Order: sequence, then C-alpha cells, then structure tokens
Amino acid sequence: MPASVAGIVVLLKQLAAVCYARRVKVLILYRPKSEHATKVESFVRDFQHQHDTGVKVELVSADTREGAATASLYDIWAFPTVMALADDGHMLNMWQGDSLPLMSEVAAYTYAS
Repeated sequence: MPASVAGIVVLLKQLAAVCYARRVKVLILYRPKSEHATKVESFVRDFQHQHDTGVKVELVSADTREGAATASLYDIWAFPTVMALADDGHMLNMWQGDSLPLMSEVAAYTYAS
C-alpha cells in the first residue's frame, strides 16, 4: 500500500474513533518546574478562551504519582505531551515534545464529542 494511502487509512481510523467516542478528554502531561511550563499553561488558557467546546483541558504534572502512572500507562517519555483520549481511555491522538500542536488540531477532537 503506498505511503499516502496508508496515511489516509490511519486518519480515517482516528476520525472513526472520534465519532464513536461519547466524550473526549484532553490531557496535557508536563513538568510544572520546567522551561516549558509557561508555554503549556498559556496554551491551555488560550485554548479555553478561543475554543468553547465544553471540554476542559486537564493539566497533569509528570512529577506526581498520577502523572507518573499516566506516563507509564501510555508509554510517555517526552514532555510536554498533549493527549486526546476517548471516554474509555483509548488514545485518539498524541503530540509530544517542545512543539505544541495547533489549537485547531486539538479542538477538532473536542468538537466531535
């Protein structure tokens, strides 16, 4: 299967998962005392202000037990990590590292819920 077709198939599977998810949860796993903390917190504040989807973005510190458990569960080693999760915990999409996703990319998952 050509790479472009394979990419489309993956995208369609992700969109189908979003359509069947009753609620979507957006979770950001980060380190509050890192150089990225201000950028992450600004992203959350701006996202909530610009996208009135009714979905609250949850910030979770990777330095807590809950954060460490979440990182282990989803095999996350790079921070910050933005996750769109279905109500059953199924990973819909994940963005990792210094470059945060576009707010519209994250909002696309929340509008479908």
